Amino acid sequence: MTASLSTPKPNCDQAPIPEWLVRVCLLLAVANVSLCGAAYFSHWWVYDTNGLGIPTDFINVWAAGRLVLDGVPAQAYDWDIQKQIEVAKLGKDFVGYFAWHYPPPFLFVASLLARLPYQLAFIGWVVVSFLPFLVAIRAIVGHPFGYLLALAIPMAFINALVGQNGFLTAALIGGTLYLIPVRPVLAGICLGLLTYKPQYGLLFPIALIAAGQWRVFISAAVTAIVLAFASWLAFGIESWLAFFHWMPRFSQAFLTEGKATWWKLQSIFSLVRYFGGSEPLGWAFQWVLTASVAVVLALIWRSRVPYTLKAAALAAGTLLTTPYLFMYDMMVLAIPIAFLVRVGLQSGFRPYELPALGAIVALIVCYMFTGIPTGLGATLIVGGLLLRRAGPWWRRETAPALAAAGA
Repeated sequence: MTASLSTPKPNCDQAPIPEWLVRVCLLLAVANVSLCGAAYFSHWWVYDTNGLGIPTDFINVWAAGRLVLDGVPAQAYDWDIQKQIEVAKLGKDFVGYFAWHYPPPFLFVASLLARLPYQLAFIGWVVVSFLPFLVAIRAIVGHPFGYLLALAIPMAFINALVGQNGFLTAALIGGTLYLIPVRPVLAGICLGLLTYKPQYGLLFPIALIAAGQWRVFISAAVTAIVLAFASWLAFGIESWLAFFHWMPRFSQAFLTEGKATWWKLQSIFSLVRYFGGSEPLGWAFQWVLTASVAVVLALIWRSRVPYTLKAAALAAGTLLTTPYLFMYDMMVLAIPIAFLVRVGLQSGFRPYELPALGAIVALIVCYMFTGIPTGLGATLIVGGLLLRRAGPWWRRETAPALAAAGA
């Protein structure tokens, strides 16, 4: 398969960015930055008014890293031991657990952060992980407007507030998709690094095999193997055994018992459970959606649909195929949105696309203020926009309507 990802150049043929879109993105960007500043100086980010740590997701990263530095990395997976380290660092107890459930290679990141003072590690992680996300969105959009778009994504504030890894996940997925046509080996390395969240890599082998992208496939596999081997050498086989031992408990707590509460998840599985559906019913909906998305993506990636739309569809599909989808992982939705903006700048925005993007922002903001799990609706809207752009994607020949969309 040959694919290209031409960069839009400012010229008379490029569709102008609607002024109101720039203003909305600027407003959202200012809101994100202002909210982070307000949260810090109001003492509801990192430390509270008493100088005690605020229990958020980042504490599990720091605590896991501390256990690595103490020479017992396998104990990071023990919920009770992990919580003891977290409580000691925060200076107060909290309800529930912030459990460590990432594969051992991510302990490299955790141990590096644990070498720093907690506040520096927390804020530094947010800033440093945001930078590759910023670069990825700029590269995908192919226009300086990409910087503003990256700052405007509403989910960014949530991810920053809890110190999660949504920026990194989105950056690796975006980097993989941007690099596939131009630097396949480097794209594979990005994909291999994504194995710290394996649930977001399920669709990539299907798409890569369908498109015959073997260099990307092999590069990703080699990177994943090297990471696993390096973590085995660094943290011992015990860390891998602990990871697999504790994973069933994690799955039981979050996908069966709903310990995280269903409204925090944005998958079709969690939506069924949120409205009172049983676990088997939730899995039935999830597996049907997952299988459907996999089939559609295989057909799209085998077709002659422009690569930009293929990449966007794969990014959106990753959010539809996992039941475990917290709001901070909705940062990945910025990737297909960035590809849609790229297409719009190349060929002009269709009348319904910008209002639809406005609806997506509204659904995300609705979740932030009400706790109603509207993230799935936002992802489905993006998927609908992509399928509409792709036109008759099930055909092997290029659809006439796609000629103007570019690659």
